[in-house]
Amino acid sequence: MLNIKKDIDNGKLTFALEGRLDTVTSPELESAIKESIDGATELVMDFKDLEYISSAGLRVLLSAQKTMMQQGSMKVINVNDIVMEIFDVTGFGDILTIE
Repeated sequence: MLNIKKDIDNGKLTFALEGRLDTVTSPELESAIKESIDGATELVMDFKDLEYISSAGLRVLLSAQKTMMQQGSMKVINVNDIVMEIFDVTGFGDILTIE
């Protein structure tokens, strides 16, 4: 299960995720990003309450990153140790801006 909270403030688009970002839930996030990303100059992914991310979730992040490279910036914040380990093992720790 994944809960997605979205906030748009003056070009800054923030998604706060709670739960698991996996094969079942990643299409929901992908859809939410696609419908909101136009005009955004900054995308913030808040992973404070994200418990797990699968390869399907990583693919959604990569797609969002590619879009934001053309129109602004993207960062991932509040990453826990479990998700950070997945980022490190997959090389996403080097691709993404993580704070």
